[in-house]
Amino acid sequence: MQVTPVSQTPLKPPASRGTAFAPDSLVLNRKLPLWYQVSQSLRASILGRSPDATLRLPTEEQLAAHYGVSVLTMRQALKELETEGLISRHRRRGTFIEPRARRVSPVRLLGSIDAIVAQQSGERTTLLDHGPVPVPGDVAEYFPGCDRVTGYRRLRCDEADGEPTNWAQNWVRPEVAADLDVADLDRWPMTKVLRDRVGVPIARITDTVEARLADPATAELLRVPLLSPILYYTGVTYDESGRVVDVAQIRYRGDRFSFSVTVEAH
Repeated sequence: MQVTPVSQTPLKPPASRGTAFAPDSLVLNRKLPLWYQVSQSLRASILGRSPDATLRLPTEEQLAAHYGVSVLTMRQALKELETEGLISRHRRRGTFIEPRARRVSPVRLLGSIDAIVAQQSGERTTLLDHGPVPVPGDVAEYFPGCDRVTGYRRLRCDEADGEPTNWAQNWVRPEVAADLDVADLDRWPMTKVLRDRVGVPIARITDTVEARLADPATAELLRVPLLSPILYYTGVTYDESGRVVDVAQIRYRGDRFSFSVTVEAH
């Protein structure tokens, strides 16, 4: 792991603005996106803050100097935290930590889009149904201004024994879905179809994995007992303009999948 020490500038906001929250230091790894590293460092500082810590963040310029990155990179990092609901940004007033910002974070993954495509490949896929639906409440935050999305449900089975391994539910922006050939979903993962077949300029995918219990639909599709443990994956796909084009919700059988993370020391 190649790391670069950051020459940090002490955070000294103007007296008229009051004392600002001081985030922890960071050593940058030039092999990973800088905005991601900065957002995760600041995220950890926010979630681990003391109960009496001030809620005001320094300015973008001050934070950029502190982390040794550009203002554009800092802005992208702050946007990520704003999307998560950890901070709020107010014109002319500044940026503030949300008082109820949760102290426990989900496990997150970082990798290339090709790695995600590879992970989703290699299984027999059956398209169960698809069509336009009202935006589900649990993904409404990703589709502001949209009344409807196009939903796709697919079941994946092991090529060797035919056993179901996971089922996926994708919510795709309607104008993007209009150019999607559903026959492609029998052969390739949604990410590959959007990027290589539809031509969506995918910029990033935010992944979240959490433990859940199988609901009735999942128990039936995956042939597992009701309330048995599953891995629940959410993948939010953004295009180059920062717009969400697809939200994937995948339920993995807990007895056929494990979750692992490799951290390199050098």
